[in-house]
Amino acid sequence: MGTVDQQTTLKKRVSLSGVGVHSGKPVTVHFNPATAGEGIVFKRVDSGAEGRLIRAHASQVAKTDLCTVIGNNDGDQVMTIEHLMSAVSGLGIDNLLIEIDNSEVPILDGSSIMFLDAFVEAGIETLPASRRFIRILKPVRVEAGEAWAELVPYNGTRFEVEIDFATPAIGRQKIGLDLSARIYSREISHARTFGFIKDVEWLWAAGLALGSSLENSVVIGEDDRVVNAAGLRYPDEFVRHKTLDAIGDLAVIGGPIIGCFRSYRSGHRLNGTVVKEVLADPSAFEIVEARRAGTGYEDITRAE
Repeated sequence: MGTVDQQTTLKKRVSLSGVGVHSGKPVTVHFNPATAGEGIVFKRVDSGAEGRLIRAHASQVAKTDLCTVIGNNDGDQVMTIEHLMSAVSGLGIDNLLIEIDNSEVPILDGSSIMFLDAFVEAGIETLPASRRFIRILKPVRVEAGEAWAELVPYNGTRFEVEIDFATPAIGRQKIGLDLSARIYSREISHARTFGFIKDVEWLWAAGLALGSSLENSVVIGEDDRVVNAAGLRYPDEFVRHKTLDAIGDLAVIGGPIIGCFRSYRSGHRLNGTVVKEVLADPSAFEIVEARRAGTGYEDITRAE
């Protein structure tokens, strides 16, 4: 029997600054090493927030309208955590204390690559504690009209995501991949968030997308073409970004998933709902320790 996967954190503190895509406000985040078992925890350090903590866990998810928002019982919130959480999950980081001086994670370039690069620069440290996985034991599916999302048993960590937009700039796109740090870095991390010119006015009226620009979003114009002068980073960047989002949304489940996530026309709300449905059904999952073997796992044992 081999050694089971160990928990990880960063070797040293690293920081990033930018603006919130919805608030438009400047924000700095500091990523600090944390001890085994702490998980991913946010700490508001701006005036008035008094340093209270918010766990990046499904139990703390407050909203999932246009982004994933977490909050605590004191009313403190952190918005738009999905790209950051996607990078955390993609690199397999288990424990972090994230200090943030405003209410929204910076959008940076609209993808997760700058978070990933910062984590790689800081270095990843292995901790003397076994990693706890969430192993899916039976299919759990949620639907909303034609859209759906599900988690099903699978000996690996797999994402199969399909989108379908009326605009010819996107159309129908599908991707399937077994997640690893190398695959995430190469195939997913550069994919940017996207939006439509026609939606800008109502978003602004709702106090949203105030920090959005061509520097951090792929924008589709009234003529159904990509406005950004440099074009796309991947031919199917849209479905890759939806996969990036899904990885981030599922990262609040409480540990790396041993299972397959599948979706069609899903978004933050459905992604978040399937996580909560799984956690609400003790027969749908078990907490295990395991050892990575290729794209799958072996030596799987129920955690004590």
